[in-house]
Amino acid sequence: MDNYKFCQNKNCEFLPCHEGVAEEGFSCLFCFCPLYELDDCGGNYTILEDGTKDCSDCNLPHQREGYDYVIKKLQGDDS
Repeated sequence: MDNYKFCQNKNCEFLPCHEGVAEEGFSCLFCFCPLYELDDCGGNYTILEDGTKDCSDCNLPHQREGYDYVIKKLQGDDS
């Protein structure tokens, strides 16, 4: 069992903080996405006028399969 791949803080006042993922499947493991600094993170983001990356519409790391995606991306595996 891969319990380390998913966690949820049911006491978080912001849960769920991104739309598009059912609350029961929403993972808080990557609350602060480790892919934020990557230009090619694979997520749904926009760049604001001031140059800030806005990830509000991204739910990629918060899905159940998000752990595997993030780890592969950090390892440089884009397959």
